[in-house]
Amino acid sequence: MKLSEVKEVLSQLEILGFQLPTGKMVPGHFHVTEVGKIHKHFIDCGGIVRNEEVVSFQLWEADDYDHRLHPEKLVHIIELSQKVLGIEDSLEVEVEYQGSTIGKYGLSFDDGQFLLTTKLTECLAKDQCGIPENKPKVRLSQLTNEPCCSPDGNCC
Repeated sequence: MKLSEVKEVLSQLEILGFQLPTGKMVPGHFHVTEVGKIHKHFIDCGGIVRNEEVVSFQLWEADDYDHRLHPEKLVHIIELSQKVLGIEDSLEVEVEYQGSTIGKYGLSFDDGQFLLTTKLTECLAKDQCGIPENKPKVRLSQLTNEPCCSPDGNCC
């Protein structure tokens, strides 16, 4: 989800909620402790230099049950971050949230809730690493009309 989309959704919400991929909700007393611009400059296993930029929201929960982050307050935090850090509306948003370790999630929106989506690693240079393409799975029974290994069959 792009930052511009997040801001558009926030402008229409009264209550802010984030749902984990498990279906469990992030407790309502969470705080957004960081909005940042993350720049990743790296080389992949095929020797290609790459750059990636995302906006990062860090969600944190404490024992502060008396305060709730309202959508308009998060918009204010985002706009201040954009002004100070030079964050573009077109950047994708990822979310950090503390589970058994810090998890990084993608972000989408559905049915009045922000959804934290799973992120996966991927080889970016499969053509240079010798990673074979996925082979189609075929049942042997679908390869021939003749019964395999029958006395009158020709496969044995």
